[in-house]
Amino acid sequence: MNREEHWEHVYQTKSPEQVSWFQPEAMLSRSIIQRVAPDFTAPIIDVGAGASLLVDDLLGLGYQSLSVMDISAAALDVSKARLAHRAGHVSWLVADVLNAQLPADTFSVWHDRAVFHFLTDAHDRARYVAQVAHALRPRGYLLIATFAEDGPTRCSGLDVARYSPAALHQEFGPAFRLIESHREQHSTPAGVQQAFTCCLCQYQP
Repeated sequence: MNREEHWEHVYQTKSPEQVSWFQPEAMLSRSIIQRVAPDFTAPIIDVGAGASLLVDDLLGLGYQSLSVMDISAAALDVSKARLAHRAGHVSWLVADVLNAQLPADTFSVWHDRAVFHFLTDAHDRARYVAQVAHALRPRGYLLIATFAEDGPTRCSGLDVARYSPAALHQEFGPAFRLIESHREQHSTPAGVQQAFTCCLCQYQP
């Protein structure tokens, strides 16, 4: 089963509230985005969003240029159905982030919660970083969250990588200036506690 088939199977067989990464409210991501992108016309992309409710929150705040990407069409269909008529205000991208055709120098914020840690191959991580550098506008922001050093070693039946703030920042290199980092304790729908590392970096090529 390849990557696309894996995630299609997940979202076709489980409701959004059943997956371990479900958040009823993406408080940390929302608050940071509001702070670094106060202009509601700022182009923002949520990568590997699944059926996340972050897009609902950002639309509710008044953001007008939102793109949501996931490798699973089923996941995005869930969000489209949930948003109903508001879905028309969002650009929906069914694609693998590693080979997605993204516009250059476009986004003010690149948001990723829980995609990068699935990239256990160094070549894949380098492709991901290249995609961020291509799509972010200069002085744009990368907001990325992964499992922390003491987080799970597997998720959704797949191995994952775990990061400290320094190790996560190192993956992106000196063109991404680390502004701040956070440790977030996530409670899964089953009540299991998972530690996340969240880094905010500014792209300064």
